[in-house]
Amino acid sequence: MKLSILDQSPISSNQSAQDALIESMKLAQAGERLGYNRYWMAEHHDLPGLACSAPEVVLGFIGAHTSRIRLGTGAVLLPYYKPFKVAEIHHTLGTLFPGRIDVGIGRAPGGSAEASNALSSNFLEGVWNMPKAVKDLVAFLDDAYQTENEHASLSASPVPLEAPVPWLLGTSKKSAALAAENGLAYAFGHFMTDEDGPAIVKSYRKAFKEREKGHQAQSLAAVSAVCAETDEEAEDLALSSIIWAIQKNKGRLPSVEEAKSYPLSKEDEFAIEKMKTKMIIGNPGKVKAQLEDLKRNYQTDEIMIVTNVYSPEDRRKSYELIAKEVLPANRKNA
Repeated sequence: MKLSILDQSPISSNQSAQDALIESMKLAQAGERLGYNRYWMAEHHDLPGLACSAPEVVLGFIGAHTSRIRLGTGAVLLPYYKPFKVAEIHHTLGTLFPGRIDVGIGRAPGGSAEASNALSSNFLEGVWNMPKAVKDLVAFLDDAYQTENEHASLSASPVPLEAPVPWLLGTSKKSAALAAENGLAYAFGHFMTDEDGPAIVKSYRKAFKEREKGHQAQSLAAVSAVCAETDEEAEDLALSSIIWAIQKNKGRLPSVEEAKSYPLSKEDEFAIEKMKTKMIIGNPGKVKAQLEDLKRNYQTDEIMIVTNVYSPEDRRKSYELIAKEVLPANRKNA
């Protein structure tokens, strides 16, 4: 099993945004040391508890402080942007950090309606144009526009020796079909939906079309997981992100003590129980078993983990415990 990291750069109630971004860099360094395959940063807007509004900027900082782990946007929200500029940004990253860059593509708004309006004059039109935008972006990334295309004379310079790898992120049959049609790798957001993820990923593999000779379908499943030495400790740590998710006024990530004192309605209690069914929470052995179940269900060899807890040290420790339990090199050194 390959393990990867999805980071939303959470800001805890005792942190500044700068603190959170520096901790994101430390997490990527830890992931590299522990043998994680890739590190992606999400894109969200106008959320006071997250510092990930400009992942492509942060990846330059993180790339300069790492040397091997793959880096990617997870995802760049394409309806807001022109494909040519997105390709230029990721080609620049690919030139600076050869053979290490992924381009995760998404179409969610990533924030409020007000934020969407501030970012784009017509986000819904961008969503409607998504299939064409994906084709344009892939052609720019591959530097392979056909001569009859209006953009045939353009290159998204600087063009790196090894092209960034495009992934489509999604939670639906529609996104799976779009990834398959364009010969893209597909990342399914298991932690974001109640849809039948394994069936959707299976439909992607069945419909996959080679973009270039030899290309094969490639998929991963992204899951929310919190690991600690004991189940009880893991449950406590997970409570911060769970309470943050149900708060009406999304401030910064509360401490465990703050989360425990948060007044819950019956609706909140129901929402929490439902949320937990999509999460993996527990000791290393328990987390490993559930990750292996997820791997089997999705028939994929890669699981991407997002972990939002109050303490950066506890977050890195969660990833470390999972790596030591799951990744062979870490088991030997444990």
